[in-house]
Order: sequence, then structure tokens, then C-alpha cells
Amino acid sequence: MTVARTLRSATALVHAGLIAPERLPALERVAARYAVAITPEMAELIDPANADDPIARQFLPHEAELTQTAVETGDPIGDLTHSPVEGVVHRYPDRVLLKPTHTCAVYCRFCFRREMVGPEGLANLTPAQLDAAFAYVASHPEIWEVIVTGGDPLVLSPRRLRDLAERLAAIDHVKVVRFHTRVPVVDPGAVTDEMVAALKVPGKAVYVALHANHARELTPAARAACARIIDAGIPMLSQTVLLRGVNDDPDALGGLMRAFVETRIRPYYLHHGDHAPGTGHLRTTVDEGRALMRAIRGRFSGLCQPTYVLDIPDGHGKVPIGPDYLASAGEVEDPNGGAHAYPPVAKP
Repeated sequence: MTVARTLRSATALVHAGLIAPERLPALERVAARYAVAITPEMAELIDPANADDPIARQFLPHEAELTQTAVETGDPIGDLTHSPVEGVVHRYPDRVLLKPTHTCAVYCRFCFRREMVGPEGLANLTPAQLDAAFAYVASHPEIWEVIVTGGDPLVLSPRRLRDLAERLAAIDHVKVVRFHTRVPVVDPGAVTDEMVAALKVPGKAVYVALHANHARELTPAARAACARIIDAGIPMLSQTVLLRGVNDDPDALGGLMRAFVETRIRPYYLHHGDHAPGTGHLRTTVDEGRALMRAIRGRFSGLCQPTYVLDIPDGHGKVPIGPDYLASAGEVEDPNGGAHAYPPVAKP
């Protein structure tokens, strides 16, 4: 199968052979509510004959998305509660999210901002909104880090990225800039030398956080795109969402973390699935996630250990929820659950 352009409708998915024609009416209802976009690179990775294909589960719409449970909400982590101006989320004292665009190269079926990204008329911040966002950052000296997200900021042109970089460079109290993106994986050809140069912010430490959820996403082309970023002196971190049927077993999750490390990307966060509407079929339980973290701790290098985190609903912040190995006073557990004596530390 060869796909020449990004697929943006259920009909296009049928024509590409990625979904069966009889599913079209239901999936058109899904696509009418939640944006659909699958780049050629991701479409090529999908095995239509495999109903459990981990790439398909991430990007192909599913009838289960029409079911919304009582705990699911359009703003599951409380972005709007902490948004003082359009395009800025200020949840933690020393950092803000800057969301210059609501557009993505692909639309993930588990996205926690799925009711905010992709709709017509919400593509990018207007010039006035962008001015207000930068004015907010400039007027709050406690802001040490700006996390440029969205949407996906790397869908912007190098010219627009350079403009963002120049405006951030002019704010003295901002010391760190972090770009969150899927582009190096889903559209690696877009990571040109011009784009990489545009990501550099004079006088600031710049990081790129890559979102990927399965080792197959890190194709040779994706690894080469990441190498262009890293070789330019920009370190990369990983972000992954724990997803049922995608990476919820030790081999899949450990294999992904190894792929990150091989690509010189530091494993950073493993996110528990948020309560976004229509995503229940992709969420695991916290207990399953904790058991998974125990399993990879015992089997994979320390370089391959992300921090398992949960965004508390309604905007109360992100907390680590990984397993605890201190079984009781004077006892510690190994990764396989065995208990071992460990004397309490004596007070000096």
C-alpha cells in the first residue's frame, strides 16, 4: 500500500484500504466529532490485516470513541482553569505552556485535547493573541521555562518558529524552552536543517520532547530526523502515553524505551491515560501501569526507565504514581516482589 498524502476523512481511510467499507457510517460520525489525520509515514506502518495493530489503534478512528463515560470530560487535566490568556496555561509557578497552534500533523485517538485541536477556525493564535501571550510571559518573572506545545508547534513554518524563538530570546527571565512534538516520527521529512536552526533560541537551553508510543514508530527516517536535532546540540526527551493494546506489556514498553535510548532520546514521562471523551477503550488501570513499571525495572536498563505519571483531573497537577519498593520499615522489595531486610538508617 502506498499513500501519497495525509488521510483526513473516514472515506479516505476506506479508499486506502485501512478500514472496511461497512464501518464507514459509524466512523464518519466519529470523524465529525474528532479530527482525523494520518500521515503517509504512519499509514505505511499500519497492517490492515491485524485488528490489534498498535499503530492502527493510535491513529485509526474507532466506533468506541462514540461512547463517553461519566468520568470523561473535554478538558480532563484542567487546562482552561489555568489559562490566564488565550494560548497560555500557567499551572505551575516556574513554567507555562505556550500553545501557538491547535493543529497537528496527526490526530491521536487518545488525545487529551481532542476537543480543542483540529476544529475549523482554531488553527493558530491570531497576532493579537500571540502578542498577549508573550506579554503575559514577559510580565511574570517567575516563569523560568516555556513549553511550546499545542497542537504541535513543529507543524509551523521555520519562519514562524524563528519568530517564536526570537520573541522568547528577548525575555531575560526565561531560561529554558521546550518544544513538544510528534513531527520527527510522523513526518520526518519536515525536520529540515532550516527547521532545526529555527528551534534554537539564543541564550536559552532548548529541549525537544518527542511523543511516541511504540518502537515501530521510530523508523530509520524518524531516527535520522531526531539525529538532525540532536547533532545540532538540542537534547531530546521522550513522552509516551500508556495505551491498552499498544504498549501495555513489558516487551512493548521496554522495546520502545530501548528504541528511544538507541536514538539518543532520554526516556522521560510515561503518562497514564487521561479521562478524555471516548478514550476508555485505550486506557489501562493504574494498578496495571504500576505492575508494568515493576516489570520493566527488573528487565531493562536503568536508562530505559521513564517516570510513570498521572495528571490529576481538574487541573491539580502531575504526580508520579510508580511502584514503591519500600515494603515496610526495615524491608525493601526487589523488582520481582521478593522482600529483603534493610536496616533503618540510624539517626546521627
